[in-house]
Amino acid sequence: MKNHLNLLFCLTLLLQQNACQAQQSPQQLSQDFDRQMPFDYKILQKLSHSDTSPGWYEKGKQILLTGTVYERDGKTPAQDIILYYYQTDADGIYSIDENEPRNMPKNRLGQTHGHIRGWVQTDSNGNYSIFTIEPGSYPSRDEPAHVHVTVREPKMKEPYYLDDFVFDNDPLLNSPRRLKLENRGGSGIIRFVEKDGLSIGERNITLGLNIPDYPVQSGEKTKSGKEAGEDVISFTPFHAYGPDKGTKTCPICKYGWYHGVLYFVGNKPNWVEIKEWLT
Repeated sequence: MKNHLNLLFCLTLLLQQNACQAQQSPQQLSQDFDRQMPFDYKILQKLSHSDTSPGWYEKGKQILLTGTVYERDGKTPAQDIILYYYQTDADGIYSIDENEPRNMPKNRLGQTHGHIRGWVQTDSNGNYSIFTIEPGSYPSRDEPAHVHVTVREPKMKEPYYLDDFVFDNDPLLNSPRRLKLENRGGSGIIRFVEKDGLSIGERNITLGLNIPDYPVQSGEKTKSGKEAGEDVISFTPFHAYGPDKGTKTCPICKYGWYHGVLYFVGNKPNWVEIKEWLT
């Protein structure tokens, strides 16, 4: 009789739990899914500053996403910061591979991060490296190809997401989409450099940058203008000085894609000072 009562009690709890879940709206379920940010990295046993995703061994263009994570000052390397990433396969699908230990099954709404996902933990120099494949854009072609990334800091109670890794040569990454980027943690726009047959994209991350409600550091001052490395949206220049003075020549078209300096001036520039600075 006692066993029967225990079984009845368990069935009652199960039915109540299912009833509660049934009352949850799709929006609530979606929010719960996002809040579960999968930091179940124990399946990897030990984290490293370098990770090779399951996608590396599948079809697609092999890439290396690498860089340095800095503290909020943008200068001090941040150690032991965990980055969680996930992405589509080369066909733009969050594909499932039940034989892959990292595989995430779908929830009731059909949501999943798929199996191409992983974790890195920055080393003493704040460095990280992710060997993976370039993701495909969704079959609907309504979003540029991207790799999602979330940060867990030892001092923060909750993880927070950064701007996705996106790719500068992606035709879907047009100017309107670039203008919508929030630059959370800094620009996520990747420009590849080819080396030994591998496409390498560098992205440095500043913790807390453009993250709402991020704790303000003591003595931190408000900065004006774009952060170093932040993307500059396409514009038509007017050359006020130099060999192209008086023209609207595109410096990229004429001189190629190199590092350079853009010096913005007002309506009453001090040309003596500017020439001295440029020299």
